[in-house]
Amino acid sequence: MAPAAAHYFRRLSRRLTQDIDELDAEEISQQADVLGAKRASECCRGEEVTMVGRLRSVEACPKTANASVIAELFDGSEAVKLVWIGRRRIPGIEPGRSLLVRGRIGERDGGKVIYNPYYELQSAS
Repeated sequence: MAPAAAHYFRRLSRRLTQDIDELDAEEISQQADVLGAKRASECCRGEEVTMVGRLRSVEACPKTANASVIAELFDGSEAVKLVWIGRRRIPGIEPGRSLLVRGRIGERDGGKVIYNPYYELQSAS
């Protein structure tokens, strides 16, 4: 068998047998490398960062006086909460969407958070 064919079948069998979450994390990590983004697991509180990831969940709190949109961004290494204060809804911010975000890492309830991040919607790939 030719080396190229062997390599193809090795990659194919890996993709068929590997966990979907692991494959997703690997794909997101590769995208972060291409865009020069930092991984959440490497970020420290107070640091200004650029990250790339996929939204796992989005929650809007429009009925309260402190309206906010809270989303969980997973970058292949760790999840970070994104909180937009004073927003009731943000078009395009929905579960499964890929984003590039910039902001300062903070801490909330023992986890990492970015308040009012700058964001760019990424095209579906």
